[in-house]
Order: sequence, then structure tokens, then C-alpha cells
Amino acid sequence: MELTMKIEGMMCPHCEAAVKNALEAIDTVESAEVSHEKGTATVKLSAETPFDTLRAAVEELDYTVVG
Repeated sequence: MELTMKIEGMMCPHCEAAVKNALEAIDTVESAEVSHEKGTATVKLSAETPFDTLRAAVEELDYTVVG
């Protein structure tokens, strides 16, 4: 399963790496492709995962998930 999240507040490649690492630390996330230019994170999941779990991982880093 694949999911695209819209994220506000990422400004640089360092931001991308932080979000990528936070998402990939979740057991059910196989991979995350993050773009600060597009403001998105495309997440590949191995099992159904509550959106709130993904949102919490990103928002802990002080970025805002808007969709």
C-alpha cells in the first residue's frame, strides 16, 4: 500500500532526511520518499497503519501534516 502525505515546514534536504528517518522508524513503513520542494512524503506500507501514527511521527519534528 502507498500513501502520500502533504507536509508543511520542510525547507531543505536536512528536513527531508529527518522526516524520512522518522517515518521509516515505524515498523510497517517499508520506505519513505520525501521532498521538501513538493512538500510531500510518499510512504510504502507493508501493513495497514493508522494515519495518526504517521502524522505523530512527523509532527514530533515540528512539521505540520496537512493532508
